[in-house]
Amino acid sequence: MAHTKEILTLAVEIGDTMLRNGAEIYRVEDSLIHILESCNVENFDVYVLSNGIFASANEDREDACSMIRHVPISSVNLGKVAALNQLVRDICDHKCSIEEATVRLTECKHIPPYPKPVLVTCCAVACGCFCYLFGGTFLDMLIATAIGAVEQLFLFACERKHVSRFLTNVFASLVVAILSILAFASGLPVHHDKIIIGDIMPLVPGIVFTTSIRDFYNSDYLSGTIHLIDALLTALCIASMTAGASGRVTSPMPRRMTSASGWAFW
Repeated sequence: MAHTKEILTLAVEIGDTMLRNGAEIYRVEDSLIHILESCNVENFDVYVLSNGIFASANEDREDACSMIRHVPISSVNLGKVAALNQLVRDICDHKCSIEEATVRLTECKHIPPYPKPVLVTCCAVACGCFCYLFGGTFLDMLIATAIGAVEQLFLFACERKHVSRFLTNVFASLVVAILSILAFASGLPVHHDKIIIGDIMPLVPGIVFTTSIRDFYNSDYLSGTIHLIDALLTALCIASMTAGASGRVTSPMPRRMTSASGWAFW
């Protein structure tokens, strides 16, 4: 029989890895509870936040153990989340021991990401499709596709230099806006606003915002607030950079006086 500390350490490590890769709060907490119950751990408490895990077990016994883990908000990797979910199922079904689960956890942590050429291609195609979806022309879509590829390469560079998420969103939005304005200034019949809209979509915190709504729905107001603030700050960074870079491209709209309503803006 595994010691309480080994079981709790495994559970917290699984929860930590799930949180780091974008798993929902209630699923992480539910996974930890099921692991501890399947291992016959009694009198335990688990509390999971969007950036932290608090867990304790057997507080009234000699092998009492408690753990606190800080988990910074990071990117999403649903492949790792799926592998960890399967690991939790196997632990609960007693298909693997604690030692085997620890080895499999290490394997899940080292699941390789998608190849960079695939990510660049997918980002470029997605940006072009979003541009066309929001009313861009075929030429707009082609330019948005090219800028989307540059954008993903820029995100790789920021990741390699360990730039913070805040600055990454700021600089990536600025790069997108500048490239779109250059395409517009070259004299091509393009709509720079449609190109910008299509190219900022990979930066939009849609998953984070959806997660915050789900947290509020599950009465987890603290985690929901944390995710909501993160989504709003990310959106503010994107909006401020794109608006600041492209605000002077469009000429001011003419205005005239009408007898019925005074000043009317067209």
